[in-house]
Amino acid sequence: MVHPEGGATAQLEEFRIVKRQLLEHTAALSRLGGGAAAQRLMVTSAHAGEGKTSCALNLALSIAAEHDRKVLLVDFDLARASVRQTLGLPDGPGLMDAFVDPTIDVRDLVLATDIAGFQVLRGGPPTNADSEHLASARAATVLDRLTEGAPDRIVVFDTPPVLAASIPAELAKIVGQVVLVVLADTTPQGAVKDAMSLLAGCPNIQLLLNAVHFSPSGRRFGSYYGYRG
Repeated sequence: MVHPEGGATAQLEEFRIVKRQLLEHTAALSRLGGGAAAQRLMVTSAHAGEGKTSCALNLALSIAAEHDRKVLLVDFDLARASVRQTLGLPDGPGLMDAFVDPTIDVRDLVLATDIAGFQVLRGGPPTNADSEHLASARAATVLDRLTEGAPDRIVVFDTPPVLAASIPAELAKIVGQVVLVVLADTTPQGAVKDAMSLLAGCPNIQLLLNAVHFSPSGRRFGSYYGYRG
């Protein structure tokens, strides 16, 4: 996420801060009747190479450390499958397969890990109609099954970059929150605005500034967290 002098310890603290605010907002959305979507969180970026997968993975691991929360990380960047490759998981069926085939129960595709409270769902192979499948009524039904009977589970999606694929714009309509990762001193302001416009289907968009360096008299933590709701 960031590269301060403090290394991993400072990074852990930063994700704790981000996690806490996201979980508090998840609870608020649930109290307001947000339903299953309140438990869904998408992590994306405007362009590739801005650290979205690393942020999604670290955020999911941080949530898994909660005593009363579990997390399911969905590797939904279908073309790259970066989460699967980072974790060393084999290829296999995933969420897109459940969207396409009504005989598949998506819950059967969830993979356990050796980390308590942390599970993974592969994205599956891309199709010629990814966004159409995601925009269908079946998609919401499939996603609802991931938290059925599990009010303590948070589902985190790692998606393709917003300005490179149509999946994030469609998924934004059926998640409770979006985290848009912005690479410090790199991501153009225009790209951030364009990405937020495409993600407008979700009323709750957070900005996470990645790769911030400390100044001697600057902030204690290098992350930026902004909320638009």
